[in-house]
Amino acid sequence: MGQTVNVNFRLDMDVKKKMEEVCTELGLSMSTAFTIFAKKVGRERRIPFEVSVDPFYSENNIRYLEKIVKDIKEGRAHFAEHDLIEVD
Repeated sequence: MGQTVNVNFRLDMDVKKKMEEVCTELGLSMSTAFTIFAKKVGRERRIPFEVSVDPFYSENNIRYLEKIVKDIKEGRAHFAEHDLIEVD
């Protein structure tokens, strides 16, 4: 292994906390997880997962969801029962 260096960067506190939880479950430190990521990027010369925009967070969908929440709060929402999951 070559000489090691420190790398510092900022993360949102919630992102850090969630990553720490997952790393702990996997038996890894965050440092090890980032090292695995960095090695894979260097070896494959690409980001090792798909990076895309989640359509759930699109401006149109957020407006739609906000309208539903408003309708619920104002008692105008109408819900119909349906079977989403079959129960044995």
